[in-house]
Amino acid sequence: MARGAIVSFRLGLSDGVSVVARLWQEMLTDIGFEMVTVAAEGPVDRLVPGLGINQPGGPDPDRFAAAVADIDLAVVENLCTIPLNLPAARTVARTLAGHPAILHHHDPPWQRERFASVTELPAHDPCWRHVVINRLTAEQFAQRGLRATVIYNGFDTHRPEGDRAAMRAKLKVDDETLLVAHPVRAIPRKNIPAAIAIAEELEGAYWLMGQAEEGYDATLDQLLADARCPVVHRPVARTPDIYAAADLVVFPSTWEGFGNPPVEAAIWRRPCVVGSYPVAEELAEFGFRWFSPSRLEEVRAFLNCPDTDLLDQNQAIAQQHFSLERVRADIVALLDDAGWLP
Repeated sequence: MARGAIVSFRLGLSDGVSVVARLWQEMLTDIGFEMVTVAAEGPVDRLVPGLGINQPGGPDPDRFAAAVADIDLAVVENLCTIPLNLPAARTVARTLAGHPAILHHHDPPWQRERFASVTELPAHDPCWRHVVINRLTAEQFAQRGLRATVIYNGFDTHRPEGDRAAMRAKLKVDDETLLVAHPVRAIPRKNIPAAIAIAEELEGAYWLMGQAEEGYDATLDQLLADARCPVVHRPVARTPDIYAAADLVVFPSTWEGFGNPPVEAAIWRRPCVVGSYPVAEELAEFGFRWFSPSRLEEVRAFLNCPDTDLLDQNQAIAQQHFSLERVRADIVALLDDAGWLP
């Protein structure tokens, strides 16, 4: 049996890249690969110190080479894309040169102001295929002379509804409280102040699910302390239960490579307030009907009198264009074109 590996900084955790990588691992297993995971952090099959975020020395080249020595196909999740560990990216690129690999790109450096000066990423080799998660990034790759295939993130669109009462009991939030869910990590581009302001304006409780990262701890503590609304800071796994418990999902990010929560909100029939970051506009072209942070009177009207047609439309679009079945078909087509099907 052909063996594949998912390679990244960290895997098996709750961050967006880990979530997408887990889905790819499941699909590649279903296609016929025996899959292993390789990372510096998380519950992985092959732990390689030095691959992780902000591990400046990078991995021992021989140790990484040994971890992928029996691999027929490597899928590198963002590690050779965003410069969070350049020594690791260089080691991975050198080791995989000349071997079949899919580089799955979520955050190329030019899309982040603090990384704009980095030009050596994304890594490239003639034997590799590049996959990006939106059309905007594919166009930017083409401007840099690299061909990339767009495979949008996929979701299990057939999962049952969640348990509203159980999740609200866990959060100690009664059923009458308007619960405004913000299912993100706490980092600057997630725009926590705008999300809190929405909850305040709608007189709801603000529910932040992720922990602070990128040195945002003190800022977050102050924002939550100053909020003029009830605050629930309770990290939980993203499951249907969180959408069942929520009355409104907010996602006022200033930048995202994709943005899973608005699509998840569509699947589980929740209204969503979405910021005007470029890829949100790209996704909205599929026909999603989301609310703008600048027009909360429309949100208030919806909450008072829900429009089931809007929820039906959003759910149908998610099921048609963002299902796991669609992602699987895209991956099979990519592997077939490359001659890498097991």
